[in-house]
Amino acid sequence: MASRIGPDAADPATRALLAERYGTGRSRSGQIAFIAGIALSALFLSWLAWATWDHARPTLSSEFIGFQVIDEHEVEVRFDVRRKDAGASGACTLRALAEDHSLVGEATIPVEPSTQLKARMTRSIRTERLATSVELVGCTAPDQSHPR
Repeated sequence: MASRIGPDAADPATRALLAERYGTGRSRSGQIAFIAGIALSALFLSWLAWATWDHARPTLSSEFIGFQVIDEHEVEVRFDVRRKDAGASGACTLRALAEDHSLVGEATIPVEPSTQLKARMTRSIRTERLATSVELVGCTAPDQSHPR
């Protein structure tokens, strides 16, 4: 027969001592709080997944391709516009900058609804003086306030 070292866990006095020292487990209110925490965590993670998916697919997005200086007062800009769906419309903002980084020209280009989800656009910007760089600020739609 094997001998035991330490108190017998089946002994009522030992159980009372262990319960006093370590507790008896979760109470009913503790279980409710735990379940509520799990439910709120699931709700938050669902919202986070939806927000990530929604912001990852903007109504309009744009990509700068390049520019060419035509003369001292004109720059030609090439950029791509992507639509989430064919009915999407909005506007894209372009800025021409001089060598000292001052703004010398700006244009807001309307984006009309089209059956093409991706379109390459070429537009001219009139400038006050020679532009050395062009910035595509981005495109916005009525339901999209931040340029993309």
